[in-house]
Amino acid sequence: MHILVTNDDGPPSAESSPYVLPFVQTLKAAGHTVSVIVPDEQRSWIGKAHIVGQDVQATAYWPPATNPDVHQSDLVAKGPEGHESNEHPWILVNSTPATCAQLGLGSHFFEERGPIDLVISGPNYGRNTTAVFALSSGTLGAALEAAACGHRSIALSFAFFDRINDPTIVSNCCKHALKVCEYLAANSDFDQGRLYSVNVPVQAGVDQRRVVWTKMLQNSWKKGACFQEQSSAGAMDPESEEVRIRRRESAVGAESEPASGTQTPAKEEWKTRHFKWSPRFTDVYESVEKAGPGSDGWTVKAGETSITALRANFMHIEGMDGEVKL
Repeated sequence: MHILVTNDDGPPSAESSPYVLPFVQTLKAAGHTVSVIVPDEQRSWIGKAHIVGQDVQATAYWPPATNPDVHQSDLVAKGPEGHESNEHPWILVNSTPATCAQLGLGSHFFEERGPIDLVISGPNYGRNTTAVFALSSGTLGAALEAAACGHRSIALSFAFFDRINDPTIVSNCCKHALKVCEYLAANSDFDQGRLYSVNVPVQAGVDQRRVVWTKMLQNSWKKGACFQEQSSAGAMDPESEEVRIRRRESAVGAESEPASGTQTPAKEEWKTRHFKWSPRFTDVYESVEKAGPGSDGWTVKAGETSITALRANFMHIEGMDGEVKL
């Protein structure tokens, strides 16, 4: 198959995008033609957004042979020195995952490689289980965009339980994820905007555990769960912020870290107030525990691979008919 790979974590980075390079290498080793187009920096939590009015720039990028400890920005826009002459570069885009999907499918870069048979968005650095994660996920956003463009697509997420990322375990997860994606491509219905969200636990022996069809747990954030007020401006760059969030996510059930120097300005002064994106993951974990078995969140918590079938649309609720008389 000719597989288009995109993600929301950006190019290879041990801190924020550790899975895309080994997964692409696994796809190639299995004989697939792989074209890669990803954001040029961390773009998580952005959903299916496009940035209106942005001058979108795309840059050729030849990735390192192995996952680097730190993303080597000097590899961007350089030729394939030291690489096989027939190696096709990845494309880095200064925009969102959904934009990457659009550009990749629009034959702007990969037309000479033949039609795209399947789009895989991911593997995401972290789970995309339950509605609150899925609704904000750039990984699902790119897959939804591809499905809305009439292409077969899969959102793939690797649910880590620590941040060790042992290369042997990650390699096994990549091979297992490939088998799941190949099964879906060969046996599943992608008509009418259907797509699939796959969550693979990053654990030893995951390929020996069950792969389960699941429903997405319908949960919600509690009041004030996603932002914390700060005493002054102090936003990090997107990659550093993602590292901070992922560290807390690996501590399953941990509360959000308190914002240093937090204080609420007096309302009568109407000062500028500063807030930091700081999702409280306990809301998700508690909802999974409360709902019990059967959901995507519970399945991944049990160390099993979850597949959830979705549609790329906002489906209306039946039964709301006729005139509304006020």
